[in-house]
Order: sequence, then C-alpha cells, then structure tokens
Amino acid sequence: MLYLLGLMFIALMAWYLPGLIRRKMWRETAAFSGLLLIAMVYSFGLLRGQRLPDLVDVLEMVFKPVTKYLEQLLT
Repeated sequence: MLYLLGLMFIALMAWYLPGLIRRKMWRETAAFSGLLLIAMVYSFGLLRGQRLPDLVDVLEMVFKPVTKYLEQLLT
C-alpha cells in the first residue's frame, strides 16, 4: 500500500510540475510542492498508523500567541 501511495504522488508530480516549470510559474510551483509535501507526510503517517496532529491543533498552536497579544492590546 505504501508503494501505491508513493506512485500516486509521483504521478501527481509528473502530471503538474512540468507544466508549471515550463510556464515559469515559480510561486505556484513552490506552493504546489509545499502542499504536496505536507500531504505526503500526513498520508504516509496515517497509512503507517502514527498519531498525527489534527488541523485544529496546528491552527490553535499558531494563533494562540496572536490571540493573547490582541487580548493584552485591547484590555
């Protein structure tokens, strides 16, 4: 199953990346590569049965300091 998932990600890269590179769409290529890397790590982790953080946990970790700062600013 890991090999099949790997082949799917390779197929996605082979399908989309050459066109982006040919058109010199560097920002889109970077965004695609970053999102694909996140998807690969997450999906391989799920397939191996590892406990991975939920998206809500990640967003909470990122925005909690911002929220505390804004609360201090407004009080």
